[in-house]
Amino acid sequence: MHSASGFDRIEVATGVERRRRWSLGEKLKAVEESRLPGMSVSYVARKYGIAPSLLFRWRKLMVEGGQEAVRSDDAVVSAAEVRELKKRIRELERVLGKKTLENEILTEAVKFAHEKN
Repeated sequence: MHSASGFDRIEVATGVERRRRWSLGEKLKAVEESRLPGMSVSYVARKYGIAPSLLFRWRKLMVEGGQEAVRSDDAVVSAAEVRELKKRIRELERVLGKKTLENEILTEAVKFAHEKN
């Protein structure tokens, strides 16, 4: 049955879609599964509801991250962890600056009190 307008149904696209966030465990599971013999990236991507290009990107990042860890003989940390650590450093620097100023003020106050006596 058609309505008077000739359409069965009208869908309104708002353009507001939330991006899905994938945990490290989910990413690792998908990447590991895509590397199993007989598995294709396309199949695994469909299974997890992601674009094959995203799965290829995860695979590439994991390989590059591992190579970088071996090259620098160090552990690789996530960008999110680096951002959090930088934020913590800024906060500590701010607190240190405040305490340094307080120390200078108190030093001057003690000096002034000794001069008065």
